[in-house]
Amino acid sequence: MTAPAHAIEEEIHQLIRFHIETFRQPTPLSSFQLQEHRRRSEKIRSLGRELDRMGTVRVVERLKRAS
Repeated sequence: MTAPAHAIEEEIHQLIRFHIETFRQPTPLSSFQLQEHRRRSEKIRSLGRELDRMGTVRVVERLKRAS
């Protein structure tokens, strides 16, 4: 795995850990916490798309070299 991909994975894992910590709270989530959850969710999706794009580019580059 490349260094940028690894950094993205680490960021995704950190965001997921924040999600888990938030939902472990015994009290209902505040409006601010819900907004932060939505923001983190979108960031997770965005980073996942970036990882997908990076993987696709690497596969295409390998195919070009092989042909």
